[in-house]
Amino acid sequence: MTIYERLRTYERLMRLDKPIGILLLLWPTLWGLWFAGAGKPSLWVVWIFVLGTVLMRSAGCVINDYADRDFDGHVERTAQRPLATGAIGTTEALLLAAVLAALSFCLILPLERLVWYMSVPAVFLAASYPFTKRFFAIPQAYLGVAFGFGVPMAFAALWNEVPVVAWWLLLANVFWSVAYDTEYAMVDRPDDQKIGIKTSAITFGRFDVAAVMLCYAATIGLLAWVGWLFQRGLYFNLGLALAAGIAVYHYTLIRTRDRALCFKAFLHNTWFGAAVFAGLALDYALLGVH
Repeated sequence: MTIYERLRTYERLMRLDKPIGILLLLWPTLWGLWFAGAGKPSLWVVWIFVLGTVLMRSAGCVINDYADRDFDGHVERTAQRPLATGAIGTTEALLLAAVLAALSFCLILPLERLVWYMSVPAVFLAASYPFTKRFFAIPQAYLGVAFGFGVPMAFAALWNEVPVVAWWLLLANVFWSVAYDTEYAMVDRPDDQKIGIKTSAITFGRFDVAAVMLCYAATIGLLAWVGWLFQRGLYFNLGLALAAGIAVYHYTLIRTRDRALCFKAFLHNTWFGAAVFAGLALDYALLGVH
């Protein structure tokens, strides 16, 4: 391969050509930063977390493809991934993941030491998630912890401690992750059943749609609880109402279990996260701190 071709292959391996994963990781991180920063988090800290989100999601994708390299070739949607086709070797992929993780750690060096310490479980969660599909009945819940760990880290960066409310916010993200990643898993369910991978779509079975909607409801409920604890008002609640409406729209997409529509619902979840953040940001901007 030419240098350009190799860079394009790295781009595909890190999924930079598919930014939905970055957005789904970024929204809960921004929720945490805005709550912890009372609507005015340090722009320097926000920049560090945004760039760190891109780097760690990229590293996670590389590790995911390394873990699934023997499975991806048997799944229609993933058959052309670089590790599955042999376009990238396993050693090269692991080196790339290590470099991305190292760059991410360098980013947080100006922050509180507590953030440094929390980066250790954060990296462990990101690296171990792909392997949970071998034995966890609902690996999407584990993904939710990994994708939401930016929340307690945001509080650590701005408060130099992690209050209980940060874990409530993380739990909200766990339920949201189970919702959207079950929609994603419904796309691959026939292939996953053949190769023996465990997913929430398989575990929930014929109750998959109901489980997704219950998870959305739990997400909204927990976000409302956190908003009440922070004395948020009208605009935050309007954001939650909009997010609830988006969840109902997703129900109309997934109720027939059509694979294309389930994937559309998954992709549309960025608007759920954006609605919550928009409501939160507007609430702080227009109503201030009570």
